[in-house]
Amino acid sequence: MATTGSGQRARPGGRAGGRSAAAHQDGRGADGRDETHAERIDRELMELLNELRIALPGVQFLFAFLLVVPFQQATERATEFQRDVYFVTLVAAVVATALLISPAAQHRALFRQHDKEDLLRRSNRLAFSGLCVLAVAIVSAVVLVVDFLFALPQALVTGGLVAVLLGWLWIASPLLQRARGGTGGE
Repeated sequence: MATTGSGQRARPGGRAGGRSAAAHQDGRGADGRDETHAERIDRELMELLNELRIALPGVQFLFAFLLVVPFQQATERATEFQRDVYFVTLVAAVVATALLISPAAQHRALFRQHDKEDLLRRSNRLAFSGLCVLAVAIVSAVVLVVDFLFALPQALVTGGLVAVLLGWLWIASPLLQRARGGTGGE
């Protein structure tokens, strides 16, 4: 049986305090979980922080790669366009790193401040923004490498295809699923 927001057990057939109107009569939430509002916030925050553990190594690897590039001798033959793309890629990687690490840093800084719901909302926005900026960094890195190794037209086409792929997988498809009211248990 679920507990109310005050830690009391919910009565069978009644709503636990803090539950949405979508709560089922058996005390379970709309997603079928038997958890309080506070438990749901805790779970969602931990899920978000775990998801960020997946994204962070990739952006950190990209950032490390970008820090080494200027010290390679091949950069002497880089065009002005390639230098500009490199700058965009470097800045995007830095911003993505900051955005994706922010939820964990804020969670640590705000530990025991009893405002996890606001932290969760803010962290979700930061993580989504970080992924969008990471997509810019990835596309820019692809354009830079393909232009350096091949030619600008190939770089623009390849970068465009990568942008479409990331835009679909990371943004458009989930938003379409949300607009359709899709449920997948989350």
